Amino acid sequence: MEFRVLGPLEVRHAGTAVPLGGPRQRAVLAALLLHANEVVTAQRLAEAVWEAPTASPESNLRTYVAGLRSRLRRAGADDSRLVTETGGYLVRVSPGELDVETFHRLVDTARQAQSTADFARAARCYQDALRLWRGAPLDGLPVGAGLWAELARLAEHRLTAIDQHAEARLALGEHDGVISELRRVVLQHPLHENLWARLMLALCGAGRTAEALQTFQDARRVLRDQLGAEPGSELQELHRRILRREPPEIPAGPRAEPATAPRQLPSDVRGFAGRADELARLDAVLADAGEQSTAVAVCAVSGTAGVGKTTLAVHWAHRIARRFPDGQLYVNLRGFDPAESPVDPAQAVRGFLEALGVPPRRLPADRDAQVSLYRSLLAGTRTLVVLDNARDAAQVRPLLPGSAGCLVVVTSRTDLSALAVTEGADLITLEVLTADEARRVLSRRLGADRVGAEPDAVDEIIARCTGLPLALAVVAARAAGHPRRPLAALAAELREAAGSLDMFEGLDTATDVRAVLSWSYRTLGTPSARLFRLLGLHAGPDLTVPAAASLSGVPVPVARRLLTELNQAHLVTEHLPGRYAMHDLLRAHAAELAGTTDTEAERGAALRRILDHYLHTAHTADRLLEPHRDPLRLDAAPTDVVRTELTDPRQAMTWFRAERRSLLAAVDQATDLGMDRHAYELPWTLVTFLDRQGHWHDYLATQQAALGAARQLADRDGEARAHRFIGNALGRLGQDEAADHHLEQALALYAELGDLVGQARARRALCWSAGQRGQHAEALHHSARALELFRAAGHRTGEARALNAVGWYQAMLGEYRSALVHCEQALAIHRELGSRDGEASTLDSVGYIHHRLGDHRRATDCYQRALAIHRELGDRNGEVEALTHLGDTHHAAGDQRAARDAWQRALEILDEISHVDAESIRAKLRKAHASARQGVATR
Repeated sequence: MEFRVLGPLEVRHAGTAVPLGGPRQRAVLAALLLHANEVVTAQRLAEAVWEAPTASPESNLRTYVAGLRSRLRRAGADDSRLVTETGGYLVRVSPGELDVETFHRLVDTARQAQSTADFARAARCYQDALRLWRGAPLDGLPVGAGLWAELARLAEHRLTAIDQHAEARLALGEHDGVISELRRVVLQHPLHENLWARLMLALCGAGRTAEALQTFQDARRVLRDQLGAEPGSELQELHRRILRREPPEIPAGPRAEPATAPRQLPSDVRGFAGRADELARLDAVLADAGEQSTAVAVCAVSGTAGVGKTTLAVHWAHRIARRFPDGQLYVNLRGFDPAESPVDPAQAVRGFLEALGVPPRRLPADRDAQVSLYRSLLAGTRTLVVLDNARDAAQVRPLLPGSAGCLVVVTSRTDLSALAVTEGADLITLEVLTADEARRVLSRRLGADRVGAEPDAVDEIIARCTGLPLALAVVAARAAGHPRRPLAALAAELREAAGSLDMFEGLDTATDVRAVLSWSYRTLGTPSARLFRLLGLHAGPDLTVPAAASLSGVPVPVARRLLTELNQAHLVTEHLPGRYAMHDLLRAHAAELAGTTDTEAERGAALRRILDHYLHTAHTADRLLEPHRDPLRLDAAPTDVVRTELTDPRQAMTWFRAERRSLLAAVDQATDLGMDRHAYELPWTLVTFLDRQGHWHDYLATQQAALGAARQLADRDGEARAHRFIGNALGRLGQDEAADHHLEQALALYAELGDLVGQARARRALCWSAGQRGQHAEALHHSARALELFRAAGHRTGEARALNAVGWYQAMLGEYRSALVHCEQALAIHRELGSRDGEASTLDSVGYIHHRLGDHRRATDCYQRALAIHRELGDRNGEVEALTHLGDTHHAAGDQRAARDAWQRALEILDEISHVDAESIRAKLRKAHASARQGVATR
């Protein structure tokens, strides 16, 4: 069968078109085909098919799927083509049957050929790919918002293929042949500077220099008229080269978008020695990768704990990093961490997307969409990916790039043969060091003279350490700390320690490491040994001096001294200034020691202290970020808990960013340990930070934990708050139906409790949710009810914000006079309370109302005052909103230059923060420039 989506939807069987039914039924099939061979949930299908929510999408979808299945069956397809799976529906397509998959395969092949200068093959593949397009994708079908973004991406992929096809043909000298095609495409897409550059190159190569220079002027005029901007640096440099009669260079392959390449590799190990055979095999993998046409190169390094997998992978990665100019990504997947669960692949992908420059607010909500975006960003790049400490092949697969050019190194304690079967991975099993390699390691760390002076002692040290790199490193660190002590004495201590362990009866190699670490641990003083043990209880990836002071219940200066002692003993690492981390084996050893040395009461007290440290510091930070938020009433911090000193919002935001992973781990730890009060209160302190930073997945997860804790505590008020925050997080993620469900539960609980302020807050949240969907009458109803409740409770801040909301939605419904009364009342209260952010947002509302009433002077004054406050507070979103509305008012008043200036400033901020609203401002600017040109032509 043939399935075609690159144009009007078509299904053909044996050359005959298959009738597919009505438009909605066809749209269901189209949405499934765009995710062929994947299960598509009913919710995603509904978002793809309907522009607005329908009353019973599941019922309609079942009907449409049954109709499609019947029509496909009549055309000769069996029932396995379109099936109902748990959670959704799936359409099965074989290779070569779906035009969009064929398009992507051909483009990938073309890009690979282009990267190796095989321009003839590249041009043929691009041409075959572009011939698959019969028009706009899914032309004529009604589609919902869920498909618009995918169709836009497809159209962008087509433009990129056209651009690269022209580049390949230019490299072949076919200048005359591409000119007419490029002229047609730039007329259809005049804002794509790459296409203008291709046309200039083609004209110049054909000897038509004057036309090439005129083409630059045409491009410049279009960009200035429609965007109010000059051409980019690349186009201008091409123009200068043509003017200077310098032959323009034709790029030899796909270009990466300008961005800061991530450099995430941990530091290399000083004194690395040995592993010559393994390094040679890794080098061979790299050499073979250049001969692969389409496959990504994967190398899996496996071996027992402590054998040096990470050390080898990181050392080799540093050696070859220059071969991967587009960046190096690294993640510790913690597959065998005794204190933490393995990293979810979705979490790792989100971390990579952030490193690749994707703002948190732009991350797709769906895991599959995140993986697709990750692979799209790496397509055509040369990026090195190191996946450290993987649990198994299933944890790795979602993190593999999808195209050639990238190289992946995976380390794991388990056999990863499954990756060799499915991904063609090269496997390297890492054994312990040979005696010669171990001797070189000790020589690099202790000096050749010292090692050469006591050959027998060195031989015994190597034998007792069984060639395990981690054990050798710990012994060498102790020896280096006592340079005058004979190595024979160290060998004797190892001999005594080994006597308590049966190293040769097939025990896990971690036993060997435990013996060496126990010996190293016994050299510590009592205070530092206690801190080392307690560090094994800490759930986060690293910790600060105040956190360590709280964990151990000692003053900050004492904690700093103890951490320095542990750092010198190589039992912790100061991987960033003031931040200390432990290798996972060291953490496991520390936790085991704590379990056997410290009482349950002592361990419980340490855990409560570290959770209190995060709770009270986070509460202080939250109050600095949002001083008008109703505070959470905490019990007083114990005297042996240290809070990090924070004095202003900037410090608070910096602290939250640095501690985010530890704070999230603390929430999980409190939940796992049944410490319900911390599991509820910690998520509350994170709300403002996670919301403002766009970490809405973390916002949702922590509040779900808070909901469970509140239920365990039988805290109905806490349960209501958690439902309200969950609703807010789901709303940010675009899951409106689920959001409203939780908000309604919050409202019901607050009503049951008689909590007027809680009911009002729930109403405000429902108001925002309805407003986001454009349901202004419903939003006004909720805001009016919120106002009544805030007033009844005597809550002045809430009253002011609800008054502003009432006025805003009245204005949305055209009730401007009443809206003005409400907003001016809100403004007076905000000024009375000293709420600067509330004053600014209300000034924006008042300005909008004056604008709609035709009083452009007063509207302008309000917007300018709001703008000044937003800038004072550093509120970029508020600044954009004020500038946008200011531009609207100038435009309505006939001052087109001022309007364009305001919109341009708003656009610059939106582009700087990669905001989704940037395109709407560009549309305003394009329309304004078009009107200006029309006015000039009329005069």
